[in-house]
Amino acid sequence: MAKDSFLVGLIGAGIGPSLSPALHEREADRQGLRCLYRLIDIDVLGVRPEAVGELVRAARDLGFDGLNITHPCKQLVIEHLDALAPQAEALGAVNTVVFEDGRTTGHNTDVTGFAASFARGLPDVPLERIVQLGAGGAGAAVAHAMLTLGAGRVTVVDALADRAADLAAALNRHLGAGRAAAATPDRLPGLLADADGIVHATPTGMAAHPGLPFPAELLRPGLWVAEVVYRPLETELLRTARAVGCATLDGGGMAVFRAVDAFRLFTGREPDAVRMLADIAELAGVVAAPK
Repeated sequence: MAKDSFLVGLIGAGIGPSLSPALHEREADRQGLRCLYRLIDIDVLGVRPEAVGELVRAARDLGFDGLNITHPCKQLVIEHLDALAPQAEALGAVNTVVFEDGRTTGHNTDVTGFAASFARGLPDVPLERIVQLGAGGAGAAVAHAMLTLGAGRVTVVDALADRAADLAAALNRHLGAGRAAAATPDRLPGLLADADGIVHATPTGMAAHPGLPFPAELLRPGLWVAEVVYRPLETELLRTARAVGCATLDGGGMAVFRAVDAFRLFTGREPDAVRMLADIAELAGVVAAPK
């Protein structure tokens, strides 16, 4: 008999505003399933990120079907899992854990989520020279996604030079030598002058971190801009880029398509991505249409 009731959750810090519970529960309701999605906020619990292993074990023992994992636990959780899907292993980060027969398997739907969103929202843009701002957990995922989509070369820019260099080295190791490079922010003017597009993967633009991640004058018509931030959906970067004449992609699609993939892993059912895109438009504000 097919299972029709699911208990899942999200482990991370400061996750109160997350839209994951609503996205999963709404889609489950439409499919005639019962889904209870719990937030397991380490800030609220007063525990350190290193406690993620204990939390995963507790969730498994309590009968959870799976968990999403977010900052700052995506790397820390790996040593506590029984197995990794190939993409999570290559990335060195997990954002989805599935419990099955007492075993824990880590997946990464950030990569597939961003790739699906980009292919849908900016399907025909040039991909020869891409600049990516941010080399953290989200940055690693979207850089992998861009190279998987066929990008010629991704230059990763981060204020932490070692972090950018480590990500570029990992990308070259897994996806082909010479396809990634690292740079510091002082090189942005020259890099953007020669780029086809920029992927923004830092917290700048979120409600708690307003503003632009780099000077507005570095934007120009013909440069496409893809955003990872989805709260708010329309960041200052996207507003400024559209005003200049850039094609843009907001972060809502990545949030939805990674939830689509996680829903499938948790339930074995095929979610309706179009309905879930409408959900996020309602939950987070009107999605800015790609131009």
